[in-house]
Amino acid sequence: MVSLLPVGALAAPEPIRIGGSSTVFPVMKTAIAAYQKGGANRQVRFELKETGTSAGFRQFCSGKLPLANASRPINAKELKACAANGVTFLELPIGFDAITVVVNPGNTWASSITTRELARIWSARAAGSVKTWSQVNLDWPNRPIRLCGPGKDSGTYDYFNKAINGDEDNSRSDYFSSENDNELVACVAKNPDALGYFGFAYYQANAKRLKALSIVGPKGSVLPSLATVQKEAYVPLSRPLFIYVNDKALRQRPELQKFVNYTIKNGLTLVKQAGSVPIPSSTYRLVESKLHQKVSGTAFGGDIPVGLTTSQALQRSLDSIKKPEFR
Repeated sequence: MVSLLPVGALAAPEPIRIGGSSTVFPVMKTAIAAYQKGGANRQVRFELKETGTSAGFRQFCSGKLPLANASRPINAKELKACAANGVTFLELPIGFDAITVVVNPGNTWASSITTRELARIWSARAAGSVKTWSQVNLDWPNRPIRLCGPGKDSGTYDYFNKAINGDEDNSRSDYFSSENDNELVACVAKNPDALGYFGFAYYQANAKRLKALSIVGPKGSVLPSLATVQKEAYVPLSRPLFIYVNDKALRQRPELQKFVNYTIKNGLTLVKQAGSVPIPSSTYRLVESKLHQKVSGTAFGGDIPVGLTTSQALQRSLDSIKKPEFR
């Protein structure tokens, strides 16, 4: 958890509590730091936690959290929980991510990996049986494979397993897991036989300690990068990132409204500074419109949009503002 409290602050109103995705965490941390640099904004208190997308949605849909970071759209179970508690919300896409598969720099045998090989490693049926690199690819050495990945509360876990294994719950469990991506970075960086996956920003921040593998998919062998995500070449592991804002809290708390307005207005810069992939600037105006017109609800119907291109996923999220009542 990062508590960002201004120096010398008086006993003040309730802090703005933000939780959820560890992938979106660096973006929100960057947004808070930039926001607090300006005059009176230094007095606004924040409580920022990286708990994983699913854990964030549990708190958000119970009404305890006014702002949730998410690396996937809200799912059907979470929608029911929000509805049961009278929580309505705005779903705001803020950027894109490339789930990055990494190995230790001491790994001399792997530079790319196919989606089929990833499934061979990570599917539930691999548990207890796929233990060496040679079991994944016969050209790789008969060395133990040490796996490092997100836990079940992570949106990265959900999206990766849906994209690679066909179902968000289809994953082996016999690996080192954590909701803290820095722990996953350390897990891979310390072991020459390790392989892991997490958000692109954490790879970028630790590029000297890690080696990214190119993913062999429908567009050939492609490394994750800002360019390959924006060109829709890095498939199927590109995905949209979101913040979810409690509609009632947004209307009742001026300090929350001001901060969310600032974050969305400056989102292109903040997302890039945090190491994630910005939404195309030509489209980003629609995200601002979605906030200003207070368009509530989800555009994904409880589904994870694997199989959509980044532009298709973004378009779906923004289609609602084109309806007559919001024009």
